[in-house]
Amino acid sequence: MIKSKKPFYSIFTRFWFAARMAMQGVLANPLRSALTILGVAIGVASVVSLMGIGEGARKAVVEQFKSLGSNVIAIQAQNESAEFEPEYAYELIDRVQGLESATPVAYAKAVMKWRRIRGNVEIIGVNSNYPGIRDHKVQVGRFFNELHVKQRSQVAVIGYNLAISLSKGRNLVGSSLTLNGKTYSIIGIMSEKGSGNAEGVDDKILIPYTSALKISESKTVKDIWGKAASKVDTDLAVVQLSRIIKTRLGLRKNAPTYGGPTGGDPGTGAADGGGGGEVAGGGKDEPIPEQIPDQPAPDPGDGGVPKPEISGVGDDLVTITSLNQLVKEADNTNRVMTLLLGGIAAVSLLVGGLGIMNIMMVAVSERTEEIGVRRALGAKQGDLLFQFMLEALYVSLFGSIAGIAAGIWGLGIFNGIGYDTAINFQAIKIATVVALASGLLFGVYPAVSASALPPVEALRR
Repeated sequence: MIKSKKPFYSIFTRFWFAARMAMQGVLANPLRSALTILGVAIGVASVVSLMGIGEGARKAVVEQFKSLGSNVIAIQAQNESAEFEPEYAYELIDRVQGLESATPVAYAKAVMKWRRIRGNVEIIGVNSNYPGIRDHKVQVGRFFNELHVKQRSQVAVIGYNLAISLSKGRNLVGSSLTLNGKTYSIIGIMSEKGSGNAEGVDDKILIPYTSALKISESKTVKDIWGKAASKVDTDLAVVQLSRIIKTRLGLRKNAPTYGGPTGGDPGTGAADGGGGGEVAGGGKDEPIPEQIPDQPAPDPGDGGVPKPEISGVGDDLVTITSLNQLVKEADNTNRVMTLLLGGIAAVSLLVGGLGIMNIMMVAVSERTEEIGVRRALGAKQGDLLFQFMLEALYVSLFGSIAGIAAGIWGLGIFNGIGYDTAINFQAIKIATVVALASGLLFGVYPAVSASALPPVEALRR
């Protein structure tokens, strides 16, 4: 029993003695040790702060895209000749598999007057499907329904920021405001999306698209927003929409002949369910421009369903965009940027490691006599190796702790001046591990040099 404990006590005693000697070695030259610790701290702080800034930017960009809603498909006309009749949004729900809901989107600007407040305001005209499509809840009151849309009712739902600036603590629901001299009843207030999110909807007014078209004096809309049931349905819907829009614009080989009035039979299209022979343009009798080339329909092939999440049809007359793909691409892009920032900052850790090697080499040269005396008194080579390795580890550890604190403090400063930042715990772990590993790595050669020094040679020096 006693014999089994002696090795343990012996190892513990030697470890404790080596740890104390290593600490004394670090504290023996406080200025030199402090400068070395500072080098490591700067490296760790650079990694933590820069990767925190990159992570904050990544989250901000992804949050902006996510605020637009999940599984959302945006169909946008880039030319007046390709604009949509509002009823086309309802037609797409029936013709596109997986498309749960859709809304035409009409934009307008108007002069708003509420009590003594007067100013210009941006208006978004949508139908009753908007809250579900954009995952945007009504905080107070209710959203308008399809009856309001059909009757061109003068009702309005106010964005969060606009409501706060107007109400000053009062409930706006039930009151009225005027838009271009027309009185609109406020029936609801939308929940907050956040600054810069969801295309700034917090500062806008939502009204039925039929009323918005009346304000803008237009009969067509540039945008249609749709929502699919799932990510898979979103991918399928983009493919189908691309075919349907191409058929509608007369860009498919099997599309019907154009040149007649708009509003043709939507059922006379391709066999895939592609649409009718009309070009949306507010009832205009316009042929498709001749310079647009005839393009074949996308072929799903044998490898499964293709996923062109971002599709341009008709020489970009109409773009079809899956917001899911935009979120994914923005996330990947910003992750690469964050890694690049971290890689640049990691160079500072290399400099800190070289600083550790430098101080350890100096320590070995200055303590040659001490090493010789200890070896002569019976200290083993492993004891000296362990001691000098511990000294390097102490410097790295103290530098890591100081660097983490400085990095988090720096993120707080950047956050205070308006930058989006986030504490990246993975960056903290990586920076700490790299700092400790570099300390041990760069401390190996000095430690080996000290432990390998013969006692006689050390005493002679």
